[in-house]
Amino acid sequence: MVKIYYDKDADSKILKKKTIAVIGYGSQGAGQAQNLKDSGLNVIVGVRQDGESWAQAKADGLTVMTMSEAAKKADVIQMLVPDEIQGAIYASEIAPNMKKGKALCFSHGFNIHYNQIVPPKDVDVIMVAPKGPGFLVRRTYTEGNGVPALIAIYQDATGKARDIGMAYAKGIGATRAGVLETTFKEETETDLFGEQVDLCGGVTCLMKAAFETLVAAGYQPEIAYFETFHEMKLIVDLIHEGGLSKMWYYVSNTAEYGGLTVGPKIINELSKQAMKEALRRIQSGEFAKEFVLESRANRPVLNALERQENEHQVEKVGKELRSMMKWLNPE
Repeated sequence: MVKIYYDKDADSKILKKKTIAVIGYGSQGAGQAQNLKDSGLNVIVGVRQDGESWAQAKADGLTVMTMSEAAKKADVIQMLVPDEIQGAIYASEIAPNMKKGKALCFSHGFNIHYNQIVPPKDVDVIMVAPKGPGFLVRRTYTEGNGVPALIAIYQDATGKARDIGMAYAKGIGATRAGVLETTFKEETETDLFGEQVDLCGGVTCLMKAAFETLVAAGYQPEIAYFETFHEMKLIVDLIHEGGLSKMWYYVSNTAEYGGLTVGPKIINELSKQAMKEALRRIQSGEFAKEFVLESRANRPVLNALERQENEHQVEKVGKELRSMMKWLNPE
């Protein structure tokens, strides 16, 4: 059984005399940098000079400099720019400033696992991956809690990589909730699989297909939205709180019987074959290659798919209905 590590398992002292550079100030960058600062650690932020993120980080009370300057000054460098541009930024801004004994950190293993970044052998390579978006990493920290995280060590050049990683996890509040040990390979492949097959890909396609089926059968789009989209939060919250057993306990007997008998007919062996194919493409690097090339070509496929998604009927119906639900946006 996997072991979960908490505050008592991490010693912040190892980072007290070190400078941590957070490269990038998006959702994760902002959340992690602010938490590290509030934990009493020496944090600097590296971003594009005079950009929007530069001004925001300064407004948040952080020391800001260019990525190259931050990497040069830092002992621990945390890469929190988007996956698709990490390789280029590392090559131009970070690599020239990687010196023996430094630590290179990530919150997702993509660029290391797929060799988009190949660090020198004399530096530590660590992953601390919060299992939640940056705004939640920040919010839970300010509430005295934290978001669970994964930790992995790819290179331990100094013999202290794990201690540094655990101290970093404590600095962002993750050890308050629990830290699980993994590898760059396992984190990368399971994370991509979850995103594609159920969390972001499978679930949204299932919901849209259900909505389209009801509308095509003549039902009102607004009613179809409630039954296929709006109520999803109720189900997910119950599963999040107490697993499938709690969800089945709280839904009606009709819902339980219908779900348990019809669900396997919708998500069946054909679905599992598609899942296995998605996993094969992730494991082989085929998906990574496709994504990297897509990004280098300025995202033509992704831009088109985003437009199609935004123009889908369910988005228009949902936006209208949500504007009437004042409790969703009380401000």
